[in-house]
Formats: sequence, structure tokens, C-alpha cells
Amino acid sequence: MNTRDDIIIPHALKPGDTVGIAAPAGWFDPERFRRGVAAIEAMGLRVMIPNDLFEKNRYMAGTDDHRAGVFNNLIADRGIKAVFCARGGFGSMRMLPLLDMDAICANPKIIAGFSDVSLLLTVIAEKTGMVTFHAPVITSLADAGDMTKAALVEAMTGRKPVEIMVKDGVTVRSGVAQGRVIGGNLASLCHLIGTPWQPGFKAGILFLEETNEPAYRIDRMLSQMHLSGCLDGVAGIVLGSFENCGQPAEIYEIVQEHVPAGIPVVAGMAAGHGPENITLPLGLGATLDADRHVLQYQAPAVVPQDAL
Repeated sequence: MNTRDDIIIPHALKPGDTVGIAAPAGWFDPERFRRGVAAIEAMGLRVMIPNDLFEKNRYMAGTDDHRAGVFNNLIADRGIKAVFCARGGFGSMRMLPLLDMDAICANPKIIAGFSDVSLLLTVIAEKTGMVTFHAPVITSLADAGDMTKAALVEAMTGRKPVEIMVKDGVTVRSGVAQGRVIGGNLASLCHLIGTPWQPGFKAGILFLEETNEPAYRIDRMLSQMHLSGCLDGVAGIVLGSFENCGQPAEIYEIVQEHVPAGIPVVAGMAAGHGPENITLPLGLGATLDADRHVLQYQAPAVVPQDAL
């Protein structure tokens, strides 16, 4: 876990701001993409689609150099106020060595996505100290519900710290914890172990979600995190949706077997691959109350425009 004190808070979005679309991972369906763009525009934002965004290389949205180039160009463009990702899938990991971290620090802006993109968000938050956003990708916004859209707008425009009441939450392990929220898709995070981009979660509140992985694979991935020491010193755990992963009670049991004793764990957060996907700022301090099922951030995730 990044323990640096110089957290970089990106600027809030306001009506009329321009959002740029990157595709760091999988190739995407043009029709779903179009409907997702329309959802962003309905929020009062403008959308800039790079001319070469629709490249395809096997199952990815172009070569590594191409995908990284699109992303880095959007980061460097001061007219772009946020970078949203088109889709998850696979590919973000391959472009990690090509990220321009200096440009990210020099041009702090909202970077949003989830699934495979969550490892990109985690690495950026840790390497630069900038808050990133575990949030819907463009193709998932095509069918997103009102709660998902409202949470996205609140996190990226609001003046107040984000507070999430976990509706239908489950106290897997009781307690209160404080730390920076970090994490994302379980499989994606596991694949960083042993690489130069392996994240540290010590003293952090670790968020995990997954989809289409049976219980034994969840067990395997958590075993790897446990045995590699990734879970040592974690302050708390938040479990998002585990869509099509078997019985929730079995998942919670597996988590308890691998997470060190005394660490609070709450489950049922509507974030990830489930029907709703609320936005979670990553790299920002929060308090987790596993008994009250509340995740309360300690500061706003964005700097208001009039404070610039």
C-alpha cells in the first residue's frame, strides 16, 4: 500500500467538460459503446473519441503501443478533464511499462474503469499517489441503472466525501478499520504478484470483486495472495459483487480462511460485475465500519472547479 502523504486529488467534472475515451484492454462492441457514450453525454459532458480508438489486435483494442499511446495522449491533453475506459477484458497489464507516470502527475484528472482496468487504476494510485476511480466502463454504462449513474456523478462532481451505505450488507467479520481504499478485480490483482507492479495493501482497505469464477478458483487466488504476503497488515476488506461465483456464504467462508484474524470484513457492496456498479475512489482514505455496513471516505475525491 502506498503510504505517501502527497495524495493527488483530480479536478471535479462540471457540465460541458470533455471526457476522453481510452481502450487499454479488450476490443469492444461498437453498438454498446455508442449507447454508453450517449449515457455520458446525458450527464451534460462532452465526449472526445480518438480517431484510432477502434483498432483491433486479436482480443485487444490494438497493439500495446497503440493502446498506451491513446491513453498517454489523453492524459497529456489539458483540454481533456477525465479519461474513461471503453471496456475491460484483457490488455491493461501489457501496457503498464508504457504508461507515462510523469504526465499523470503533471496533469491530474479523473481516470475511471473497472474489471481488467482496475489493475491500471491500482498501479497508478500507488505509483503516483493520484486518486483513481473504480467505476463503470463505457460499454457497461450502456445498460447501467440509475443508482450506478448517480454514484458516478456524485463521486466525480461532489463537494462532500463519498459515503456508501452497503444495502443488504453482510458482516463477515466485525470491527472498524481506517486506511486508503485500494483494489479491484481479484484475478487481475493476482496477476500482478511477482511483477514490478505488484501492489502493496498494508494498512489499506482492500476492495475485491469477481465474476464467472467458481469457488475453488476464488480459493486459489486468495491462497496466492495469502501465501505471497499480500494480505499481511491489511486494515479491512470490502467485498463487492461476486457474480456467478457460487454461493455467497461459501465465498465469505473462503475469505475468512485467508484473511488474518481481527481484520474487519464486510460483503455485499454493489460494485463490480453485478447489476449495479457504484463508484469507489481508490487511493483515498476512508473508514470502514463492518458492523454498520458503511464505508465513509475522509475527504472529497475531487477538487471543486471553483477551488482551482
